[in-house]
Amino acid sequence: MAVALGAPGLTAQSKPDAAFEAETLAHFQALVQLDTSSPPGNEIRAVEYVKKVLDKEGIPYQVFAKDPQRPNVVARLKGNGKKRPLLVMGHTDVVTVDPKKWTHPPFGAERDGGYIYGRGTVDDKDNLVASLMLMIKLKRAGTTLDRDVIFLAESGEEGAPEVGAQFMIDNHLDAINAEYCLAEGGGVVRTGGKVTRANVGTTEKEPRPIELIARGPAGHGSVPSRGNSVTRLSAAVGKVAEWVPPLRVNETTGAYFKKLASMSTPEQAARYRDVLNPDPKVHAPAAEWLLENEPAHWSMLHTSLVPTIVGGGYRYNVIPSESKATIDVRLHPDEDQSKFLDEVRKVINDPNVEVRWARDRYRPAGTSSLTTEAYAVIEQQTKVHYGAEVLPTMSTGASDMAQVRSKGINCYGIGPALDTEDGPKGFGAHSDQERILEAELHRFVRFQIDVVMALAAAK
Repeated sequence: MAVALGAPGLTAQSKPDAAFEAETLAHFQALVQLDTSSPPGNEIRAVEYVKKVLDKEGIPYQVFAKDPQRPNVVARLKGNGKKRPLLVMGHTDVVTVDPKKWTHPPFGAERDGGYIYGRGTVDDKDNLVASLMLMIKLKRAGTTLDRDVIFLAESGEEGAPEVGAQFMIDNHLDAINAEYCLAEGGGVVRTGGKVTRANVGTTEKEPRPIELIARGPAGHGSVPSRGNSVTRLSAAVGKVAEWVPPLRVNETTGAYFKKLASMSTPEQAARYRDVLNPDPKVHAPAAEWLLENEPAHWSMLHTSLVPTIVGGGYRYNVIPSESKATIDVRLHPDEDQSKFLDEVRKVINDPNVEVRWARDRYRPAGTSSLTTEAYAVIEQQTKVHYGAEVLPTMSTGASDMAQVRSKGINCYGIGPALDTEDGPKGFGAHSDQERILEAELHRFVRFQIDVVMALAAAK
């Protein structure tokens, strides 16, 4: 790089380029227009497109597939080996849609008012195209690299890691093994059109749903029964929903709330400092306020249990012998899962309600260091491109960085600038509609290129 990292006057190396942006937009629209909804996935549609682009640019790649319709592409630009590789990831699948709820066609990639609309625009074809454009930029420039740069276009992130990230780390780790990984799971926050901060994902909660199964005697709906399975289940769900698991602070959340306090109003700062206080008399009222007013922040500090599915019975006049509920549990990385079910059973306190895991562990918790070269570079380049401070963040959702972190790779979640107002308006990831600011897509592409250049380009 022309300017040493951390030096006064550090400026962005990647400048706006109309031709490059037009190419980015063309690839982005083409990928969004491909319906890769999972299930069933059909990521091969996006994979074939990515392969054609890589072929045209002369970038070598490999294809790995457990399911022929859901393959993964790994492209690699070789370095001189002075440093271990850098992995960038973007997933090719998207969540399903209800077309009736979309103003713009969900796979139209239509441009309107500075936005691009479509499923996957912010989850995750923005990261996918940014990684693709990164490889194109490095290849065309003939950039000399101190480390290999690897691009993984992965399938199955939306609930089927067995064909994507899990498949890759279990069977083809050598193809993607790296010192650092950049992927979704973070992003720049805009409010009122102004950037306020950047969240960089350094750990995440572990999803693992619980099933509650209530049992009792069947009978006629005209005769009340204290053993009614629906009644038992309702009481159990209510107890679970009201339960507050212990507050937990880890390296990431501790750093997050300390830094957030330094950026907030005095009233807000006091609450953010209070939740870090080990005294329950101090942190409990602050946490209660967060639950009511900033539930995402509350969830960063607790294992959360949210009822999402309830079922039982088949006729209005028949008391069913069995009723079942599913609880979406997002476990804190420090949670002892061997003891957790017993705690839930104690909370419910009803031997007629079975409590069990709905599935095996599939996204193990892991944490990335805050003291690496990669994290420092992300902080520096965020200030350059966005003028914003970085907050290390524990995602309350889940990503395939969990699988990659399980192999000792430090992963960092990054993403484009999104408006805080978009979520409540229904334009966020997994929402009934989805959109991205075109200008922010291009800025994110430039940002990621400069991060990778700082980490991988030969000095």
